[in-house]
Amino acid sequence: MDLSALTIFTSPVILFFVLGMIAAAARSDLAIPEPFAKAMSIYLMIAIGLKGGVAVAKSGIGIEIATAIVAGACLSFLIPFYVAAILRRVGKLEAVNAGAVAAHYGSVSVVTFVTAGEILALQAMPIPGYMVAVLAVMETPAILSGLLLARRGLSGDARSADSGDERGELVREVFLNASVVLLIGSFLIGIIAGPGGFSEVQPVFDTGFKGVLCLFLLDMGLLAARRLRESRSLTWRLAFLAIAFPLVNGTLGTVIGVTLGFDPGSAAALGILCASASYIAVPAAMRMALPQADPGIYLAMSLSITFPFNILFGIGLIAWLARVLTGG
Repeated sequence: MDLSALTIFTSPVILFFVLGMIAAAARSDLAIPEPFAKAMSIYLMIAIGLKGGVAVAKSGIGIEIATAIVAGACLSFLIPFYVAAILRRVGKLEAVNAGAVAAHYGSVSVVTFVTAGEILALQAMPIPGYMVAVLAVMETPAILSGLLLARRGLSGDARSADSGDERGELVREVFLNASVVLLIGSFLIGIIAGPGGFSEVQPVFDTGFKGVLCLFLLDMGLLAARRLRESRSLTWRLAFLAIAFPLVNGTLGTVIGVTLGFDPGSAAALGILCASASYIAVPAAMRMALPQADPGIYLAMSLSITFPFNILFGIGLIAWLARVLTGG
């Protein structure tokens, strides 16, 4: 079933995000308490992980899952290399900031993926449960390649200043951050529990899912608009690239998914993961590993421009491309 853009824009999920952006732009004092916002984030990651694991328990583990995981990990690691090159040539950024920003665009946004799942389901293009594992795997490779690119621009003294304790903390931040632990842990619990076990908690993690997502996107709309208003480091070149990157990366991921024989929902999901940009896990790692990088650049690009663009337009464009390429 094809949905027009008008139908997508009448989804409560999208409309609550728009409401948040409008409220922040109008300088309303509307705000979601930080503890509640964090609780919603935890809830969404557990819910998507559980449902993905249950779906895999139903269908079993096959070659398609392994192929998708390998493809996602490779794309996450490689995307930052050409993104950083473009940021340096077109965006006029030095190596440190280019590497930091590139890491965000190689990694993924959980909320973009969750929102895409709701939109694609409306279009009869459901995302297979195993894509949650791909989502979790794509969190970290980009951090490693981004740091590699950024550290080329640091002086020898700066590179050697890291202590063993600092490196250990970075490893923990990369591989044991909350998103990875919750997604993988919930995914494994879903596989172990199966449909029977999930039925016991389904009223909490399934029935209430869309309502919590609406509230969370209201908060994200407020945050994105306020970050954009406060940014002092964002140039028109970087704003342009923050829209160009999801289009290029999303097309690349979708084409690779179709080439690997994925169904329209899986190909679109891989494209959406490539198009998204992290604004939680990667900023935390960059603050620790690259304090020289400017948060006003990488947060403004990933959260204030790329995230809204994907929610409002990017997901629909990638879904359309997946249908066209697969003949679906």
